[in-house]
Amino acid sequence: MNILDTIVEQRKVDLADRGLEMGFAVPAERSRPVVPFLPQKGVILEVKRASPSKGDIAPDLDSAATALSYVTAGAAAISVLTEEHWFKGSLKDLMAVTEAVGTRAAVLRKDFLIHEDEIDVAYRCGADAVLLIARILDAERIVAMAQRCRDLGITALVELKLADDIKKLELVAKAVPADTIVCGVNCRDLSNFSIDLLAPSKVLGKIKAILGDNARVVFESGIRTPQAADFAGSLGFSGLLLGEAAARNPAEASALVQGFVGGKPSDHSRFFESLVTAGPLKDGAPRPLVKVCGITNMADATLAAELGADFLGFIFCSRSSRDVTAGMAAIQADVVALKQRTGVKTVAVITETDSKEGLMAQKLLKEGVFDVIQVHGYEVALQFLQDETLRHLPHYCAVPVRDEEDLNKLEMLRKLGEPRILVDAKVDGLLGGTGVRVEEHLVAKIAAKQKLWLAGGLAPETVAGVITGCAPELIDISSGLEKEPGVKDPAKIQKLFTELTEVRK
Repeated sequence: MNILDTIVEQRKVDLADRGLEMGFAVPAERSRPVVPFLPQKGVILEVKRASPSKGDIAPDLDSAATALSYVTAGAAAISVLTEEHWFKGSLKDLMAVTEAVGTRAAVLRKDFLIHEDEIDVAYRCGADAVLLIARILDAERIVAMAQRCRDLGITALVELKLADDIKKLELVAKAVPADTIVCGVNCRDLSNFSIDLLAPSKVLGKIKAILGDNARVVFESGIRTPQAADFAGSLGFSGLLLGEAAARNPAEASALVQGFVGGKPSDHSRFFESLVTAGPLKDGAPRPLVKVCGITNMADATLAAELGADFLGFIFCSRSSRDVTAGMAAIQADVVALKQRTGVKTVAVITETDSKEGLMAQKLLKEGVFDVIQVHGYEVALQFLQDETLRHLPHYCAVPVRDEEDLNKLEMLRKLGEPRILVDAKVDGLLGGTGVRVEEHLVAKIAAKQKLWLAGGLAPETVAGVITGCAPELIDISSGLEKEPGVKDPAKIQKLFTELTEVRK
């Protein structure tokens, strides 16, 4: 039984033992006017003391004072956790918050509600919206609960995650007006607490197909810094629900709000949106994405693309034996033609932002020769992300990993809102194409927290075992396909895709 199932089972026990009002003195009638919930782009800040994944977050939090600080920070709405066992909230918090904020912000009751009569309790406590988690409600019940929200004049925040949830939304949309519904998509998988910052984008288009282009959709969880909030704000969502980040550090709330509200679509966000909605990261991919890296000539590029490579990597680094800087002018027109013919995406790998090689890669990206930059190395990644002229370019970071300490570097980049990070093996004095594997126990820890993009020591004869063992979303192969540095072996490229075909079966 996962944690979500455990929480729901406990809720059934609590309702049976303590009743709908959980033993609190709830007003017989509502006294507070209903405040519109998220009528325009804004941030929902959360009154949250603890969570199953993090334990205590702010155990001594004063719910009313915290809510008022959130209003001052510019929150469009306040979310109040009222689940007692794992989140240490209560209906007392909800009543305190609604009284404190008055009509200055809308208030959401966030809980694991399983019956429409619980919505009446939330309404009488002053809530303007309630969370309905589609995953824990059958179709008949979620429709009835959305209808109760409509009848009371408050909003149903319908949280979606799975394919079945979308089917439930279709039924809800037939039963109540679209403007009474706000949808939420959680980055966190509540079955294992892993985070995928691209998960909401996979669902956004499906929601708008049901509710219309003006659908209000909330990006939930996973955001901990203003930079990450900016990334979420660039993806086309109308709301952001922030829990831990604001609760741990209320003084940061204003910067988080400004980051999301000010986030605008960028080439970076459009690149990742294209991958998840129409490209190789779309749900149901039969095999991992494949990046063939260290390409130096068109023969290797053409063969890899025609056999099914999703990405081709070209290295711009004078210290690499695979550096293409000097020869790029001769092949860039052919690279563009190959992209147009096969749909393969091209990657410029850089190890410095301001070197001759790094600047050339940036120029060719802007000219459309390349689709994305791989920023290779932790320190250069931080430098890249701190530069306002660079961080909105389409990019992902690559971090060499050798020990537990290197995992902290991945965590920092994730905290800064990087949706995908390529993990490579660290070998002193070498920049990649090392032929060395990342230790399996480190790979397992990384895969437990994020979607795994994996490089280092991969070869045609090892990919099946790697895919079976750690289920990477992307594999990056360079030296394992070579007959000498920078020159691929056609037989090895062919064998790679033959092996992948067998894995697909």
